[in-house]
Amino acid sequence: MDGTMNRDRKSVTAAVEEAGIVAVIRIKEPERLQAVVDAISEGGIRVLEVTMTVPGAVELIAKLAPRMPEGFVLGAGTVVDAVTAGRVIDAGARFIVSPVYRQEVISACHARDVAAMPGCLSPTEILNAWDGGADVVKVFPATALGPGYIKDIRGPLPQVKLMPTGGVTVDNAGEWIKAGAVAVGVGTALLDAKAIADGNYDVLRRNAERIVANVHAAKKGN
Repeated sequence: MDGTMNRDRKSVTAAVEEAGIVAVIRIKEPERLQAVVDAISEGGIRVLEVTMTVPGAVELIAKLAPRMPEGFVLGAGTVVDAVTAGRVIDAGARFIVSPVYRQEVISACHARDVAAMPGCLSPTEILNAWDGGADVVKVFPATALGPGYIKDIRGPLPQVKLMPTGGVTVDNAGEWIKAGAVAVGVGTALLDAKAIADGNYDVLRRNAERIVANVHAAKKGN
């Protein structure tokens, strides 16, 4: 079952790039998490980020990690310090995402051969994080920027791997990929809160199928 626990950061980064989608979990009902994971997995999602805003997130990651299907990559998000990075890595996270750039988090991740994906917005931040060892730079918040911003950054900084989060939807995900993103982070647009509350997980599966199809089509077109 477990397809993530022994993967090094380079292979995890490659898996994120290949998938092109990181599903960002911020649900407030942790008891529903396994059903959510099962639904989006059935829809083709292979990379999952459990944020620290989920109640009992570290413990949830520890429960999920050994039960992940083969080829599924589990990570942790909203990690802003080295201590928390260490805790979620111990729990089984194979990549760490942050809303900000903290060198101590990158260093803590790399000391354990875990991929680090700090959040940045400006070109200066993005390049500093990349030079600081980021495996992928999360462009956040991307809500007001649009795919054109990714294209603009990629012009002078083609070496940087970018993953926009915020403003990514099931239907526009492919546009971000076409603009040069290696992957997109997507939360509420994929994980419909009402559907989760109602236990209607088939909605999540269908959302996953749509976004996977859009991203795959965009990758083929690049």
